[in-house]
Amino acid sequence: MILTVTPNPSLDRTYEVPSLDRGEVVRAAGERVDPGGKGVNVSRAVAAAGRRTVAVLPLGGAPGRLVAELLHAQGIEVAPVPVEGATRSNIALAEPDGTLTKINAPGPELSAAERESLLETVREHARGASWIACCGSLPRGLAPSWYADLVARAHAAGVRIALDTSGPALLAALRERPDVVKPNAEELAEAVGRPLATVGDAFKAAEELRALGAGTVLASLGADGQLLVEASGAWFADARVDSVRSNVGAGDSSLAGLLVAGGTGPRALASAVAHGAAAVQLPGSVMPTPADLDPAAVTVTADVPHDRVLTEPVS
Repeated sequence: MILTVTPNPSLDRTYEVPSLDRGEVVRAAGERVDPGGKGVNVSRAVAAAGRRTVAVLPLGGAPGRLVAELLHAQGIEVAPVPVEGATRSNIALAEPDGTLTKINAPGPELSAAERESLLETVREHARGASWIACCGSLPRGLAPSWYADLVARAHAAGVRIALDTSGPALLAALRERPDVVKPNAEELAEAVGRPLATVGDAFKAAEELRALGAGTVLASLGADGQLLVEASGAWFADARVDSVRSNVGAGDSSLAGLLVAGGTGPRALASAVAHGAAAVQLPGSVMPTPADLDPAAVTVTADVPHDRVLTEPVS
């Protein structure tokens, strides 16, 4: 069982639009409503892969009730933490060329009692979990050290933990030595405080995160592929993608792919890339099933292409 923790979940509405023209009436060609938040998406991807998952998340108001209903409909066990404020609603506008415009609401502020209830709910459901995946931004009311506390509690319970967050929350959590961290290129550059222009730059930054406490670093480099750096070695992987429809949740799908394949080594990296490549070819934040995966399109190598220039360098 993979337990996910989403401190700031959302109700996500994705509209497919022919183009985004500021100040004009834009008619959507398609619409989806999905439960959102990085940890929620990891649970959705794990469930789509046929594995058991439990989603821990604070939920409030009518949007929170709908999030729970949508997750139950997808076969996901929900461990809700009732909160006073309403769960946030986000909007994504997807254009045919793959451009995505997102409007993310801040979400409710959690009280001291709600913060403690969230931690206690994680503790109650951690028994028997093979992984805990803690993902996304922290809502108002949670200090940057909250993830660090959660990592420490997970390790005290003997459970491996994967972390997908950024900024001060990521840096604070590294001191508790999370087993896996999954930054994208922008988050990796922010963590080390310098730009990334090549795969080699990303590799060096990943090594720095390991020196600060991360066990394994899965770095998502967008269209350029993914990099896995851990104590036993480093691997680079990319995949053929015929068309990009929406990249919402693609990184979360990659993390799920890594964890369901064990969370370490080249086989897990191949699974991560296959899941991410499949996700970007699906509408909205639809998570791929095994039938959507194309393992033959994935290339994994231990010969990391350090000199390869990133398609979208991070300044």
